[in-house]
Amino acid sequence: MTGERDDRTSLTGEGSGRGTKPPRPKIRRRPTEEKKAERARPAGKPRDADATRAKVLQAAIAEFADKGLTGARVDEIAARAGFNKRMLYHYFGSKEELFEAVLEAVYTDVWEAEAALDLDGLPADQALAQLVAFTWTYYVSHPEFMTLLNHENLLRARHFRPTETVGSKARQSLDLAARILDRGVAAGLFRPGIDPVQLNITISAIGYYYLTNRYTASIVYERDMATPEAYAARLQFNIETILAMVAI
Repeated sequence: MTGERDDRTSLTGEGSGRGTKPPRPKIRRRPTEEKKAERARPAGKPRDADATRAKVLQAAIAEFADKGLTGARVDEIAARAGFNKRMLYHYFGSKEELFEAVLEAVYTDVWEAEAALDLDGLPADQALAQLVAFTWTYYVSHPEFMTLLNHENLLRARHFRPTETVGSKARQSLDLAARILDRGVAAGLFRPGIDPVQLNITISAIGYYYLTNRYTASIVYERDMATPEAYAARLQFNIETILAMVAI
């Protein structure tokens, strides 16, 4: 009431003995890699979710192929992809769900590459030879595909889900083999009654087994099974074997 200054508002608390606490200093947190990327992105340019998922999947394919589901680490996948670990969980939920997505992705890739061969216009025997050659060449150039399948089969396909994508792509691959067989029968080249499922499995098996066992086989048979010459000889043998198996 006298107009004198009330010292109780002083930061030092002088005049009252019960001064207010000074405000806490603001702590500047170091920005995460994710935040840095957000700041670097031009205004109005949202993150490309599809591109981010694809980059994470490629990193996960490499990590899971190297170490399997048990040995793979989310930290390493994040480092390979160049994203914060939280970004992986945001897109895929868990390490197991990411592994499921990886399995679907690698199968989808091989089926889409197979579909792009455009074999329907070829005579049946040529189409079948090209299908055998494609399967072999794909396995040679994508060893991670075989490794991931090995890991998942040891787990009895616990994480390989019959999704809509898997179902449609698998049927597409099976239909391709069935059409080739039908054309071969109609042309008098192939014997009737061959199961396209068995044909697909056999084409895969004669390449898959060789490549997954080439190092031990080199010791057993006392020859190098991994040279370019050995690969070329094996591919020719595979083609001749499959054509002889379906011939009349």
